[in-house]
Amino acid sequence: MDPIPYYQKDYRIKYKGTFTPRKKHIFRAAHVALNRFAAIRHLLAPKLKVLDVGSGGGEFLYLLKKLGCDAQGIEPNEGYANYARDQYQLNITVGFMQNTPLEDDTFDRVTLWHVLEHMDNPAWVLKRIHSCLKPGGLLVVEVPNVEATCQAPVNTFHMAHLYNFNESTLKRMAGRAGFSMIEKSESEDGGNICQVFKKNGEDSEDFTAEIEGNFASIFNTVTRRTMLRHYLTHYPYTRFLKKIRNGFIENQAARRFTHGRDILDHLMESINRKSLPEHWRAGQGGPSGGC
Repeated sequence: MDPIPYYQKDYRIKYKGTFTPRKKHIFRAAHVALNRFAAIRHLLAPKLKVLDVGSGGGEFLYLLKKLGCDAQGIEPNEGYANYARDQYQLNITVGFMQNTPLEDDTFDRVTLWHVLEHMDNPAWVLKRIHSCLKPGGLLVVEVPNVEATCQAPVNTFHMAHLYNFNESTLKRMAGRAGFSMIEKSESEDGGNICQVFKKNGEDSEDFTAEIEGNFASIFNTVTRRTMLRHYLTHYPYTRFLKKIRNGFIENQAARRFTHGRDILDHLMESINRKSLPEHWRAGQGGPSGGC
């Protein structure tokens, strides 16, 4: 399978059943955008130049733009990217990192939310991001955790995920590209890992050695999973109930709002500017590193 036409044309149709986002998808993605902003808002500030790689329907970019960031995105799917450009007037390049011209030392922040696992050459992508970040710039990466036990065993390896990561392999790959990790977190159910990296300059360490014990750890975790073990946990039942609840709420929102922009504006009103860090309220450049 050639990944370029697949991601340009087919990916969203296969997993969303549509070439452009429906209102229920926008409502769902807007909630995700709010959660992502909450997780890294201490690393952001008005006027910072931010690149979101794999920007999807543009919900996260729209939020950053509304709050004063100089935000732009790259999105390979033509339907979603063009929808976000037309409906939200966002600066999104339709394409891939490989064919998008980016000047060196340009961005203060780069984000990749569930994107790196789809890349056919993630090591090259990280090096390219290293080049386009300003000195001291930050990279935020969130990926599925291959060692997670919250999902059914049959869902461990996704057909659209070309690479799989755990905490050690993500940190090592970023280190080889010239980054050092300054923060890390894990989702409540352990299904996702998020790491924040700082641009250090050129590679300064030998990252070629094998990560001791990492393969055995992943292998043992994956092979111990069975459907019986999965159904003896609360995950399949709580996920099912949550899906029903969220589906009802999303369908209600789709009937309530006329346009996708109305959904985004309504949900983003929940951000109380008085609760934001001082550097947001002051409209200054914000921190250059972690908290």
